[in-house]
Amino acid sequence: MKTSVFYDIKNLVVEETPLPEVPDGKILMKIDTCAICTWEQRVYTGVKKVEYPFIGGHEIAGEIVQLGDGVEGDWEIGNQIVFGTNLACGHCYYCRTGEEQNCLNFDHSKQQPGLPYKGMGGLSEYLVVAPENIFSYQNVAPAEASLTEPLSCVLHSVETAEVNFGDYVLIVGAGIMGMLHLQLAQKRGAIVIVSDPNEERLKLAKELGAAQIINPVKENLLEKVLSYTENLGAQIIFNTTPNSALIPGLLENLSNTGTMILYSSYYPDEPVGITFDHIHKTGQKIMGTANSNKRDFIRAARLISQGVVNVKPFVTKVYPLSQIQEAFEEAVNTEAFRIVIDFEQERSE
Repeated sequence: MKTSVFYDIKNLVVEETPLPEVPDGKILMKIDTCAICTWEQRVYTGVKKVEYPFIGGHEIAGEIVQLGDGVEGDWEIGNQIVFGTNLACGHCYYCRTGEEQNCLNFDHSKQQPGLPYKGMGGLSEYLVVAPENIFSYQNVAPAEASLTEPLSCVLHSVETAEVNFGDYVLIVGAGIMGMLHLQLAQKRGAIVIVSDPNEERLKLAKELGAAQIINPVKENLLEKVLSYTENLGAQIIFNTTPNSALIPGLLENLSNTGTMILYSSYYPDEPVGITFDHIHKTGQKIMGTANSNKRDFIRAARLISQGVVNVKPFVTKVYPLSQIQEAFEEAVNTEAFRIVIDFEQERSE
């Protein structure tokens, strides 16, 4: 089978690796598509350090092609599935209490069974998976289904914030994660404001139902937010950008008793100055959220399958595996939402 391997910064090699054997109780998944997440983009540019060789890829969709002996559940060959990455240990306190997303031993460099190198393994034609980590999807193309993983993380974020009917919600950043926050917050009855300096993305946010859009380069963010929120501020802010320097200013846009969710990871992770007496007096909350769990994943797959959340606008371009270097270059150097690798294009030739 073909596998794309990181050997260094901006050095991806597509090579032949052995087809994994399928142990008892496991499943062989044929990967149809793998979207290039920001995490893999940071590996590609060297911002995220990994031990080489490394096999990235975790936003994947495919189908079952082989069942190991004793597989539990009603899985069948040919089932269309998405894979919820098994990077949590499964044994620590948080895993055992249903909070896998905050596993004490969460490991992006975990060795996947049957693969020659460490990593999440989705940039490979086949992957051995456990039944408990796969979820069915229907009705959509594999490229769309591969966005189940990011939607599951956003679902966890929106539920962590406890978005309610009538809440004023400010989403900072109109990339794919901001747009998914927009859709889910709307489904919970929020009045959503989106802030981003990219006019084209703001236009799409408006088309997707944002109540208000703000370009913070051309407009005063605080003045606009206050004017849109009855002079109260947003009750919930989702910061989907990796810029920690924005946080002190964003707190001014947050209402009393409001919640700010730090959705993105931060690169670089620099300290910022926050006036804690302000938080004390206003009752504001700052919360982090990362990853997702099985409960999030199964519902995200259903939301995409049934068209409740439309992810089609976020599949910017699809590349075959042989052009993976070009795909990563476009992902890191353009305003693309998601660049997707399609294994099927050349597999069927």
